[in-house]
Amino acid sequence: MKICIVAEGCYPYVVGGVSGWINSMIKAFPEHEFVILGIITNREQSGKFEYTLPDNVSAVYESYLDDFDWSSGRKEGRRTKLKRSEYRALRSLIMNRRVDWDLLFDMFQKGSFSIDDLLMGADFLKIVNEYYKLNYPQIVFSDFLWTMRSIYLPLFLILKTPIPKADVYHCVATGYAGVLGAMANRIYGSKLVVSEHGIYTREREEEIIKATWVKGIYKNIWIDQFRKMSMAAYEKAGIVTSLYSHARELQLELGCPEEKTRITPNGIDVERFSDILGKTEEDQNYFNIGAVLRVSPIKDVKTMIQAFSFAKERCSRLKLWIMGPYNEDQEYADECFELVSSLGVKDIEFTGRINVAEYLGRMDCTILTSISEGQPLTILESYAAKKPVIATDVGNCRGLLYGENDDFGAAGILTHIMNVTEIAEAMVTMATDKEACERMGEAGYKRVMNRYRVDQMRDTYREIYNEL
Repeated sequence: MKICIVAEGCYPYVVGGVSGWINSMIKAFPEHEFVILGIITNREQSGKFEYTLPDNVSAVYESYLDDFDWSSGRKEGRRTKLKRSEYRALRSLIMNRRVDWDLLFDMFQKGSFSIDDLLMGADFLKIVNEYYKLNYPQIVFSDFLWTMRSIYLPLFLILKTPIPKADVYHCVATGYAGVLGAMANRIYGSKLVVSEHGIYTREREEEIIKATWVKGIYKNIWIDQFRKMSMAAYEKAGIVTSLYSHARELQLELGCPEEKTRITPNGIDVERFSDILGKTEEDQNYFNIGAVLRVSPIKDVKTMIQAFSFAKERCSRLKLWIMGPYNEDQEYADECFELVSSLGVKDIEFTGRINVAEYLGRMDCTILTSISEGQPLTILESYAAKKPVIATDVGNCRGLLYGENDDFGAAGILTHIMNVTEIAEAMVTMATDKEACERMGEAGYKRVMNRYRVDQMRDTYREIYNEL
């Protein structure tokens, strides 16, 4: 069977998280051929892989959210004129009516028109003007028109993407990836499964609300855009998975048909952590706290550093290991380095990218201070190494730390996001209560062995692939 993984902004260009999950999934099914359809920002990122591709990956295709108009249908001085049915389909999209995705897919895949000509043409202008008069007549139209062009350009580029043929399409999000999967279902009649590690629409909504690059009513338009794209994926998918029950509830709220939904927890290779090395002689002098993450704003490394600074004043044995790449958002990483320097705090190590199995045995506990997560693999890996976890109350962290349908007990300490005092207190508690620390580590190990093993995840997805 040939499976096309459709992913936005992750595998194989970025390490960790969803990318790590995709890599492990591909390795779990050596009997199947995989191709990757990766959505990236532009051609400057092309081919810059962070992973060595498994042998059963036969090809990587790319789609760009920001690109040149390569259309052969572009003619200087002429603008695209849509057929009546195409005009109605485009109007349904822009006006937030029930979108005729099938006609849009056919229109962009089979048509030879230029995207630039469409965006600058009379049909697009007329529809946007109608939408403007109905909803936002109080603002300047020229600004509104250019913003609408910028909103629809990446979607139109996605709709023009050539799609490799496969037996099954597996989208690891809704959004632009979901649109590509839905379009593949239309073109080839192949089956579609959508796996959401975080609920894409809600994550984009949170980002847009906080964003400074988009203001006022334009936030609502962007949010509506992502909701429409998610519905395209939900409607075309045969199966839609989530990692835990609350995520499934959010999918239902967003309009996903209940009968399509499945809960499929993450799974890790527990054996990888069975014989890892323990603490070195130098480590014996410290209580090592490990943070396995990408140094990026969503991981809120600054709060972690500030909390460690306060905890270090109370417990001098503490040492913080920040283990993961810091070159993906160099500006944020530099701010973290500067914060360590300005606080004058000692015993913080930035290791860069590592093999987590080589370091995890040296840790006494691990920590995750993210402001958004799904079901973090780093927590499951900590449990496989019998290490308790300090984590913020996001995504499924509460369920992982305190259990869902098991009586193994707490496997760590949960804190509120961005709460320096709580996080510092959790660090001190771990370091000063050895018995509780060991007990929580054992609870985590029992939990991961009970429900979150890679063989369990492989069996679940084998059933899904076979069913599709």
